[in-house]
Amino acid sequence: MIKQKQIPLNLLSIVALIVFFIGNSLPANAQWQADSVVSKLYVKEGVASYYAKRLHGHRTTSGERYHKNKFTAAHRTLPFGTRVKVTNLRNMKWIIVRINDRGPFNRKRIIDLSFKAAKHLGITNGKGLARVRVEELPKDTETDKK
Repeated sequence: MIKQKQIPLNLLSIVALIVFFIGNSLPANAQWQADSVVSKLYVKEGVASYYAKRLHGHRTTSGERYHKNKFTAAHRTLPFGTRVKVTNLRNMKWIIVRINDRGPFNRKRIIDLSFKAAKHLGITNGKGLARVRVEELPKDTETDKK
């Protein structure tokens, strides 16, 4: 039979008291605060494109109809309704759009913008592509409840 060493009762009591006092000295919402600081929002740089004019009025994956004059976009993984800030890295113009579709289907691109959003960023001329930064915005509890 293996003999086990026993921890002296005094040491065990001291450790329990320390844990008790540290735990009770933290604010009740400390864990929530820590989680909100640690939560990571999506940020990525890559190439953006925009929807073809012929898709105006077609249904998006979310069920909405695509409207070329709204500030919307397609993204492969972000949930529908997520708001993102898209910045054109060439001219530093930016716009906030709402994700309402899936895409782009070209793997070299990270986001497809509505025509109005692309025009605002200055990417509707030439090839219709631009190097952008896409940043997920934190959920605004008041706006997102509506």
